[in-house]
Amino acid sequence: MSIPVLSVPQMREWERATWATGVKEEEVIRRVGKRVARRARKLTRPGDTVLFLLGKGHNGDDARAAAKQLEERRVKQLEMFLADSSLLPLEMALAEKTALVVDGLFGIGLNRPLSEAWRKIIDTLNASRIPVLAIDVPSGLNAATGETFGTAVQAAVTLTVGAPKTGLMTTAAAPFVGRLEVTEDVGLIPCPLRAELNWIQPDDFEHFPPTRPVNGHKGTFGHATIVAGSLGFHGAAVLATRGAQRAQPGLTTLFTQENVYLPIAAQLQSAMVNAWSDQTPLPPNTTAALVGPGLAAPETTAKLKPLAQQLWREAGFPVIFDASALDWLEPATAPLTAPRVITPHPGEAARLLNRSSAAVQADRVGALRELSQKFGGCSVVLKGHQTLIGRATGNIFVNSSGNPQLAQGGSGDLLAGFITGLLAQPALQANVEPTLCYAVWQHGAAADNLSLTRHNWTVEDLAAEIGNAR
Repeated sequence: MSIPVLSVPQMREWERATWATGVKEEEVIRRVGKRVARRARKLTRPGDTVLFLLGKGHNGDDARAAAKQLEERRVKQLEMFLADSSLLPLEMALAEKTALVVDGLFGIGLNRPLSEAWRKIIDTLNASRIPVLAIDVPSGLNAATGETFGTAVQAAVTLTVGAPKTGLMTTAAAPFVGRLEVTEDVGLIPCPLRAELNWIQPDDFEHFPPTRPVNGHKGTFGHATIVAGSLGFHGAAVLATRGAQRAQPGLTTLFTQENVYLPIAAQLQSAMVNAWSDQTPLPPNTTAALVGPGLAAPETTAKLKPLAQQLWREAGFPVIFDASALDWLEPATAPLTAPRVITPHPGEAARLLNRSSAAVQADRVGALRELSQKFGGCSVVLKGHQTLIGRATGNIFVNSSGNPQLAQGGSGDLLAGFITGLLAQPALQANVEPTLCYAVWQHGAAADNLSLTRHNWTVEDLAAEIGNAR
């Protein structure tokens, strides 16, 4: 199940509850070391040199335990208890073709500014550009606020213990945290705490989506209808449609502008493609509709805005607004008639809330809550690093998958289509939240799978991979 994002005091409370049951700290440290060693093996090759930086506290103990369990690698350990005498040994170690540094200097207990000597050590490590695996929290980062204590280690991967800490989730912390991963099975008792934010785990989807009935047919799995594409932006319609198809609804229909009908229809086989006109009704068996991808041409607003607004107000099936359609939303106080979903990136969210992107990024949870409240309690997928899924009230979920290579034009169109293809299926409409979480996680997991084998993949490759992660 998803993991609560905890404050530092909550993490301490969980640890105390664990020790009270008789679990020994030494055993937890051994297990953490095992998980760190396993992650270090994945980040390196046999024969590589891995440098472990050992601090005074438990992070140093974790690093020491990991070094003992790291196989088929050349292990070097550097005890760094006194900053004034540690810089030269570090510089010498970094110069020896080190493949990976494991950061075990400071943990969540750090609560004061770093001395100039420590700052110089961390800046030297960062300047080396050698990938860093940070244990629990990058050294020098405030795990409560996401700010630094003067400077902080810039990790490629942070393997945090038990649960993510609130400071690791902030936009300011992202350049230091790198890819955030959670190691759960380290001997702590089941977490007795709850939190507003919850970290999505792959095993959240162990039996999701549900197994399809063997006697199902096209009508069983719904009809996804998409209104997308305009002159100069026809690729968005193709990607959104392919995303919907990868979710495998029974039918997929695309309505697009007449002046881009031919290039779009030529790229799609099993989807039904129609040129849009004011007299064209949506298919009567539509079970979910997406409006927005590629509707940026100026003439589309006058043509499609009334239809989009009517769909949002009145449709008895899920409606998803993405991209240009977000600007057609009207504030609503009345309850929504059926599931409604918006999928803004930070810039779009800023425009909808009449504030700067920086303000949205500084309080992504608050922005999500406000967007949902403003537009009738709709579900919000606030895209970006660690995409958020939630509503004005209740839990908010943080996506754990994905990588920076998702930052390509068309990636969001593909996700919007995939969401629509899932929500078109009646079996996935009863509880929208897990369906959205699954869609976002699959989108990121597809990118992660592609990045394991190639660095130059495109959104077209992502369209072929999405939905395939297990």
